Amino acid sequence: MEQFLISFEKTFIREARYRIFLTGLGNTVTIAFFATLIGVFIGLLVAIARYSSKDNKKLFILDLFCNTYVSVIRGTPVVVQLLIMYYTVFVNVDSAIFISIVTFGINSGAYVAEIARAGIESVDKGQMEAGLSLGLDRKKTMFFIILPQAIKNILPALGNEFIALLKETSVAGFIPVIDLTNAGNIVRSRTYEPFFSLYVVALGYLIMVLGLGALQARLERRLTQSDRN
Repeated sequence: MEQFLISFEKTFIREARYRIFLTGLGNTVTIAFFATLIGVFIGLLVAIARYSSKDNKKLFILDLFCNTYVSVIRGTPVVVQLLIMYYTVFVNVDSAIFISIVTFGINSGAYVAEIARAGIESVDKGQMEAGLSLGLDRKKTMFFIILPQAIKNILPALGNEFIALLKETSVAGFIPVIDLTNAGNIVRSRTYEPFFSLYVVALGYLIMVLGLGALQARLERRLTQSDRN
């Protein structure tokens, strides 16, 4: 018991090392949140572009670009993308957190694009014709009729993607970012006590994932109730 308390004190109390964990937690949440926003924005744009190009051959180049983007991003590890961004693309940018946000956002966008495209295609084609018959153009029909139904269909898959993104940010420490995982490594290297460092990191991710899962379940219940009403 005494050794247990000593290990706890070395990990959290001595030199106020708990602050390292708090910093890592804050950076992880920041990266995941803003990367999610970027991923959703990019993913929806790419999905809409690919869907629209099916009926408009003039968008062939745009469709080719989107296909290439999705293939390249999904075909390469996110760690490699992160290193490329840090050491080549944003070599003159000082903020490693900004680079992490952009990288994870672009990575997530490719997966969201495929999820969103599947959701859009799952909506009955008659919905587009119905919107056009009501006097809406294709753009308004997409945003006001097709997309709301598609998002409702893909919400579970989208929630799983956000959870996966949160866990993927654990590799942000490959560049100079003190995320939650890297915070645990820093403390462990100073204390030579891996127990508390590793389990606190695991517990931190578990709590965040469970929180996102609960939020996703609540949204799904509300959407189900609205359908019944």
